[in-house]
This record gives sequence, structure tokens and C-alpha cells, in this order.
Amino acid sequence: MALEMRSICERCETALAADSAKARICSFECTFCADCSDAMKGRCPNCGGELLPRPRRIKKSG
Repeated sequence: MALEMRSICERCETALAADSAKARICSFECTFCADCSDAMKGRCPNCGGELLPRPRRIKKSG
């Protein structure tokens, strides 16, 4: 099951595009922009989990 990234940063309320490479998410789907994630040292203030970019599939050429 894929994690569902929210459309706004939960800390500063900056809008985040669904395909935003700058958004970070924890395993409980808490979502933050990269700036807020960096300010929080990559840890979710809600659950203490690590904030990571959402994984992306690599498109195969051919």
C-alpha cells in the first residue's frame, strides 16, 4: 500500500504538488515541505519517525 502524501505542509501550510520532489513524509503520512523537514532535522514532530522523500518508480525506457 502506498503512502498518501498530503497537499500542504503540516507545519507552514505551503502547498505541495502531488509529484513534489521537495515534500517529505513519515510512515504515518505526516507531510512536510523540505524546508520544514530540514528545520526539524528530518524527524516528524508528531510521531518521531524519519521524514523521507516519497519513493518513485524508475521508468523503463524502451
